[in-house]
Amino acid sequence: MFALLAQDSQGGSSLVAFLPLLLMGVIFYFLLIRPQQRRAKAQQALLRSVEVGDEIVTTAGVFGTVTEIDDDDVITVEIAPGTRVRMVRAGVGRIVEDEEEHEEALEGPDAPDGQDGPIQQT
Repeated sequence: MFALLAQDSQGGSSLVAFLPLLLMGVIFYFLLIRPQQRRAKAQQALLRSVEVGDEIVTTAGVFGTVTEIDDDDVITVEIAPGTRVRMVRAGVGRIVEDEEEHEEALEGPDAPDGQDGPIQQT
């Protein structure tokens, strides 16, 4: 009879010992895995929504305008007047919503030497 009681108490303690590990798994899921899945879905939706005429920023930080979509995977981006670059659609970092955001990236308080404008060579 004492052997049965000893087995029950060991079974209960193993469940209590496993509970913190299970709790850590749930915490990791909600703090790390789930937000990463949301970001991946949002990025995939962004890549699917790129159309001709959209102003984009590549993952390398280059501003340009989409001029052509060849395949599902290849787009042509005009980065300067007369300069076009073919790139994979996955290289699109984001779509620029308005011109003010583009100007703000070139100017602003982060300009070197306290300048409020684009970098000028002297």
